[in-house]
Order: sequence, then C-alpha cells, then structure tokens
Amino acid sequence: MARDAPSIDSYGDGGFRLTGEWHAGSLLIVADVAQPWPVAALGELTLESLAPVFAAGRAEVEFLLLGVGARNAQPPRALREALSAAGIGLEFMDTPAAARLYNVLTSEGRRLACALIAV
Repeated sequence: MARDAPSIDSYGDGGFRLTGEWHAGSLLIVADVAQPWPVAALGELTLESLAPVFAAGRAEVEFLLLGVGARNAQPPRALREALSAAGIGLEFMDTPAAARLYNVLTSEGRRLACALIAV
C-alpha cells in the first residue's frame, strides 16, 4: 500500500507545521490523514476523542503514538485498557519527542495513528 503520510516539519507555539502547512492546535493523524483534534490537555483525553483510531482498527493501526503535552505523563487507565482490548499498542511520551519519532516511524512504513497535544 502506498503511503502519503504528512511529515511533521516543526511544532510549538500551540500547533504543528505539517508538510509545509501550519495547523493550529492539537492534531490527530489516522490512515495518513491529519485532522484537528480537540484535546488541549491530557485530562481532556477520552475514548471518544480517539474514536477515529478505534474505527480504523488493528488492520490500519498497529499502535497509537500519543504526545501527551510538554511533560510525559501516563494516559488514563481506561484508555490504555481499551486500546489493549482492541489489539492496538500504545506508545506515549511528551509531544516534542512524539513529533520527532512520528517522522522516523512513518519513514519505516509503520502503521500508526498519532495523537499530539499541542505545546
């Protein structure tokens, strides 16, 4: 399958530059399609906010790369358990690290979803 994953060129100032285009706010990338994501802090993260990841399922998403904000923190247990039950892995870290890792993983052809809380 041909990939057309956007690249994260930069981050900060409350948004991300994807393939040369500025996106204000948090970001969700599923099936190589970036969309605004209405989660501004880890405390706002819900199963519903990740519905597109669950809808894509294991066939499309090997794991979720989650940027949790300026400092690393563990996502809610309910989210971790729901991803596990769906057969979707979870890697979480601060948003700057996740943004950098996203480009490496997509260049390797990994099937991932990426949810990044803006910093």
